[in-house]
Amino acid sequence: MREAIRDAMAEEMRRDESVFLMGEEVAEYEGAYKVSQGLLQEFGPERVVDTPITEAGFAGVGVGAAMMGLRPIVEFMTWNFAMQAIDQIVNSAAKTRYMSGGRLGLPVVFRGPNGAASQVAAQHSQDYGAWYAHVPGLKVVAPFDAADAKGLLTAAIRDPDPVVFLEHELLYGDTGQVPDGEHVAELGRARVVRPGRDVTLVSWSRGVSAVLAAAETLAGQDIEAEVIDLRTLRPLDRATVLGSVQRTHRIVCVEEGWPSCGIGAEVIATVSAEAFDALDAPPRRVSGAEVPMPYAAHLEALALPDVETVVRVAREVCYVDV
Repeated sequence: MREAIRDAMAEEMRRDESVFLMGEEVAEYEGAYKVSQGLLQEFGPERVVDTPITEAGFAGVGVGAAMMGLRPIVEFMTWNFAMQAIDQIVNSAAKTRYMSGGRLGLPVVFRGPNGAASQVAAQHSQDYGAWYAHVPGLKVVAPFDAADAKGLLTAAIRDPDPVVFLEHELLYGDTGQVPDGEHVAELGRARVVRPGRDVTLVSWSRGVSAVLAAAETLAGQDIEAEVIDLRTLRPLDRATVLGSVQRTHRIVCVEEGWPSCGIGAEVIATVSAEAFDALDAPPRRVSGAEVPMPYAAHLEALALPDVETVVRVAREVCYVDV
């Protein structure tokens, strides 16, 4: 997946000279997670820029560059560190088009690893999907596989407005097929990854892995789950989710983040308001625990959604063994 992200950036930098990459260790070190391998050698230090360790500073430079007509890609070493720059992202980038009366666009991509990694504890493990999806003026993307990582990042770089691109650290090493040549995915469009008839399972980013594994287990128990990868958290593709619930009459939303005010809450509120008569069971959520992420591996595992819990909740909404 890291190569798919790199290829999207490289292809857009070749296509458009206004595109450049900046962030901590993106140049000489080729990225903290080796996502920018080879970019400095190809494009040089004026377009692949190592920054000081000052997120507010270089995010602000990115916002200013976008105001002046460039297309910066701002990499955060982790989205947890981007909290230092949340004023630049929310108060500057997201609100510029509105506050300028439409005269200024802000074609900037803020990207980097998001969510829980492996024993990096509470200050390095937060899922920021719901945080940024709350903000008008931002688009928020969270890809699951390599093809979407490339296609959605390409679309994000070309978009005239600011995009928050949430990559999951534990997906960087995953492999998958990527279409040859130019590949551009549509922002704001979910994808039915697996069709089914009995229950809709909704997730995004690394959560799709658990959901697909749960769907395989459920299939062996004569329950056919339809799996939806949201892909984009803002704008949220409500139509695809509602269409699926009209077919399956049940829904379980799976997210790594905390349940309070989460994406799952928004999905279920939408289904309850707009597809209530189609439901044969209460909508359910499987989420991260309402705790700061533990450091200990066994506690970390308990704080994150797992396949067994998804299977159990899906069986419950199907009224099996209840």
